[in-house]
Amino acid sequence: MTVITTDTRPGTVTRDALTVLQPGFAGTTAPDWLLRRLDEGLGSVALFSRNIETPEQVARLTAQLRAVRPDVLVAADEEGGDVTRMEARGGSSFPGNLALGAVDDLKLTRAVAAELGRRLAECGVNFDWAPSADVNSDPGNPVIGVRSFGADPDLVARNTAAYVEGLQSAGVAACVKHFPGHGDTAIDSHHAMPRIDVDLATLHARELVPFRAALAAGTKAVMSAHILVPALDPDLPGTLSQAVLSGLLRAPVTQGGLGYDGLIVTDGIEMQAVAATYGIERGTVMALAAGADAICVGGGLCDEETVVALRDAIVDAVRDGSLPAERLADAAARVRALAVWTQENKGAAEGIAPGSDVGLEAARRALRITRGDGYTPLEGAPYVAAFTPMANIAVGDVTPWGVAAELARLFPGTQTGTYRPSEAGVPEVDGLLAAAGDRRIVAVVRDVHRHAWMAQALAEVLAARPDTVVVEMGVPQAPPAGALHIATHGAARVCGEAAAEAIAAAR
Repeated sequence: MTVITTDTRPGTVTRDALTVLQPGFAGTTAPDWLLRRLDEGLGSVALFSRNIETPEQVARLTAQLRAVRPDVLVAADEEGGDVTRMEARGGSSFPGNLALGAVDDLKLTRAVAAELGRRLAECGVNFDWAPSADVNSDPGNPVIGVRSFGADPDLVARNTAAYVEGLQSAGVAACVKHFPGHGDTAIDSHHAMPRIDVDLATLHARELVPFRAALAAGTKAVMSAHILVPALDPDLPGTLSQAVLSGLLRAPVTQGGLGYDGLIVTDGIEMQAVAATYGIERGTVMALAAGADAICVGGGLCDEETVVALRDAIVDAVRDGSLPAERLADAAARVRALAVWTQENKGAAEGIAPGSDVGLEAARRALRITRGDGYTPLEGAPYVAAFTPMANIAVGDVTPWGVAAELARLFPGTQTGTYRPSEAGVPEVDGLLAAAGDRRIVAVVRDVHRHAWMAQALAEVLAARPDTVVVEMGVPQAPPAGALHIATHGAARVCGEAAAEAIAAAR
């Protein structure tokens, strides 16, 4: 590795360049290079599921980081629900936003967020890239879905505000995302550039409503989206657009902006919507010049070379004038200001009484149960057929989901099979029916309205076995089907537990 000698004294450009980066890393303990860069000025560190084994291990890891830099921001992408890093290996103890929106009890939303924040704070995480404030106006959205509180802007707004209040009551900074709104997209920005073709009036009446509520609730950070909104900027995605960040988000209300003065952090700069077109070094500089204060990087990039390359790209941009030194200094100052807030509020979680069952309570209340004509209760161990679509990158493919494990506890002897699209498109339903035998079938689906293969397979199963129980663990857009239909509004572990309880209670 080439060693680059740079001036990292306080107040220098190089130190400021490190301050604005939020990198990930590999391993469950801090590598030497990361500790070195923290000492040189790195302001934040991001934790992903690869860094997490147990709460105790995370607490040791964050203590290791703070032994070098006491005010470091330790960030995690912990939404609860389908997107969990802290409980990636077993499933979340909290339902996601769609379940909370289905209940629409602000006291409950606040309590769930406070308990999640308490657990984060307990293991040393003080910055959460959550909640999603996106209005899920396109039911076919491949990346938001159950991560949104819903499709109604006012419902999303009030629950976003309650979530921000709950999370920050534990001393964990909230980061609402994905500005100016990722809900009306049919493309996942992890893979390509989404485009939202709506006019300004629609944006203000729909996408921006939850963000205004979040700002009013005092959110400490806003995350930008890698989406193209021609009504705001016909050329550049939100993360790289001065019109979106410095204009709309920062501009005073009297000038048609939202008047936000807190931290702006980018979505993962290595996501293809930015990286494939601009590259991460150029994208980083463009984001800072546009008004971003911190650069999230590390979902897939987690080495020292990446950090050094981004640091040097920022320094070079200041030297050649493409990034004003004042803009970098302003960005670094906002990162440090948030670090001060977390230091001042690091004991806040101690005032929150542990609420270990609040997540399960919310999941139970979020269930929507429809009984078909002639439904008869399960009498023996069922066969669980899990129709499994490809997971999006935000959710990942590590976290287990479904109802099989909980049904096996309640109905010993439960069997299960996983079904994915075949080369012909639809899974072999005859094989499924043969595997089920005389057992009742519990068909578990996820966003059946988005997957033609899943909808066809489910229809064939129901035609052959009309007594099938259907559990929808995604957005319940399709009409209820089956002898018993349970919509959980998410696939968190507690959602599966609540659904299994409901199936057992129907005996």
